[in-house]
Amino acid sequence: MMNSWVLFAIIFFSPFIQEDGAVIFAATASLAGAAPTSAIVIVILAGLVGSDAWKYWMGRLARRYDWAHRFAEKPGVSIAGDLIRKEFYQTMLTARFVPGTRIPTYIAAGFFKAYYPKYILTLTLTAALYVAILFGLFHSVGMIAGEKAKVWLPVIAIVVLAVYILVRWLNHVNKHEGPMTPMTDEFDHPMPDMPGFEGTPLVDPKAKKKDEE
Repeated sequence: MMNSWVLFAIIFFSPFIQEDGAVIFAATASLAGAAPTSAIVIVILAGLVGSDAWKYWMGRLARRYDWAHRFAEKPGVSIAGDLIRKEFYQTMLTARFVPGTRIPTYIAAGFFKAYYPKYILTLTLTAALYVAILFGLFHSVGMIAGEKAKVWLPVIAIVVLAVYILVRWLNHVNKHEGPMTPMTDEFDHPMPDMPGFEGTPLVDPKAKKKDEE
């Protein structure tokens, strides 16, 4: 019983460190029969929602500070706001399946004042879909491949995840644009409904003041 509680604690808190790795770990534990699959699914879902629910409020609190205004002038922020406002469900679903986009998306949801109950509901549904797909994949492949799948399937999943995150990071650092870095500054625009923002978010306030003088 004690070992089960330790396992459940690890599964619950691991999404606070790395969500994809946490789901892979939970699916591996389920495949190995370390605990009932239904219990593991409930715990990992609770961990995923708990690890992301508070990120919304980081965005809401950020609106009160000058540094947040400076952040909102960066390229791509107004685009994120448009996606949250106009394509909320699609954006939340995409963020769930694309590592590296979740934290910015969830913070943007608060920054641009998405309705919190809708945020939590969508967060839960997308997490449930992600868990269902990964657990289903692990168990279906495991049934076909046998006991050895318990070893090589998690390894393959972790390697694929690590390579994907590395490529996204390298593209971000090198400022490459394309499928792995879909946000561009082409559609940036003013955000007049945000206090303190005037003109385009790309305008340097110091340069603007100098021009006016």
